[in-house]
Amino acid sequence: MRPVSGREFARLLERKGWTLLRVNGSHHIYGKTGVEARLSVPIHGNEVLKRGLVTHLAKLAGVSLDENQGPRHPAVATGGPDDSE
Repeated sequence: MRPVSGREFARLLERKGWTLLRVNGSHHIYGKTGVEARLSVPIHGNEVLKRGLVTHLAKLAGVSLDENQGPRHPAVATGGPDDSE
């Protein structure tokens, strides 16, 4: 598992349908319809979250840790001609 910041983890949650409910200091509280759990994600700039916290939050959110290992920025299609035939 690659290191992930609170900001990156929050973006992952939002892509998976979690909604930001409120902000309490530097902790962003997320919820999702149909899920009882509330997730408190500490966002301290780009500071990396500890592995145990990421594992715990990912388990509660039902997010696979493998998704955190993907590229930081998805490849952008160039829209150019395709050279393969």
